[in-house]
Amino acid sequence: MKILGIETSCDDTAVSVYDSEEGLLSNIVSSQIKMHEEWGGVYPDLAAREHTKNIIPVLDRALKDASIDIKDIDGIAVTVAPGLIVSLVIGISVAKTLSWIYRKPLIPVHHIEAHIFASFITEKIDYPFIALVVSGGHTELYLIKGFEDYRYLGGTLDDAVGEAYDKVARMLGLGYPGGPVIDRLSKEGRDIVKLPRPLINDRGKNRFNFSFSGLKTAVLREIQKGIYRKEDIARSFQEAATDVLLAKTIDAMKEFNIKNVVIAGGVSANSRLREKFKEAEENHGIKAYFPPLYLCTDNGAMVAYTGYKRFRESGTTVDYSFEGKARLRMDKFIEIIRKSSVSS
Repeated sequence: MKILGIETSCDDTAVSVYDSEEGLLSNIVSSQIKMHEEWGGVYPDLAAREHTKNIIPVLDRALKDASIDIKDIDGIAVTVAPGLIVSLVIGISVAKTLSWIYRKPLIPVHHIEAHIFASFITEKIDYPFIALVVSGGHTELYLIKGFEDYRYLGGTLDDAVGEAYDKVARMLGLGYPGGPVIDRLSKEGRDIVKLPRPLINDRGKNRFNFSFSGLKTAVLREIQKGIYRKEDIARSFQEAATDVLLAKTIDAMKEFNIKNVVIAGGVSANSRLREKFKEAEENHGIKAYFPPLYLCTDNGAMVAYTGYKRFRESGTTVDYSFEGKARLRMDKFIEIIRKSSVSS
């Protein structure tokens, strides 16, 4: 079975072909990072314009690299939620058009879901597991009992961790995106700045929720004092942020007696986060799964693979009336597509 995957939820235009027998046949990503640097973040109108310009060339390249004709594709998977709606509609429109012209099934994929199952492309992972999703737009914990069997445990009450990285980098004058540059700079610094770990010990209603706005404000105060080097602030911030991510995840694993955890999303590329979970494997007897670096940020491969799983395991497809959703939790997404499915 060969599935085409299309991803345009934010600022990356990505298309991939996944073959159930041969694995990934192609994985093309056109990044817009350089264009958004001057804004210090993603500018929606610019992102939509670039998607419109890039989607067909990226599609053509993905098919060429896969050495396949579009007519030989068995289904078209596309990210339909969540994301910038002006970006989502570009990929969805192309997917619907291809589906209609070539009479191919249209398979809906949730962006967070795709990130979680990206690790399955290269690893065999047993259910159940805890999923920690960390990116510029999301910080969430899920209990994954099986494919399409998702329980939401908690999420951020304000900034996502990737967003906090971007804002701290901007405060330090380090540029955009903030995650990679802070990760690099922190290796030259010391953890000597006293910073809070918001909600890390909460056992009430926010036990599995996150908050990074207070941490971000604390960093700003320390920067304004002019006492510490940028390297030390970067290191101290990264230690605080990753401490919270690790602690909340381990707490969830203990609560539900689960030994496997999948860390997904752009921030899963962070070297210190990977180090801490590797240490936790020995200290807590768990197994942590990270996607390879090329599958951490947005890509079409994760969409194609997740679409393949959906088509194979549930046969869920949607018709051309299905619309993208800017905000939609992953567990709620499953309810919606089951009601909207045109096949089973």
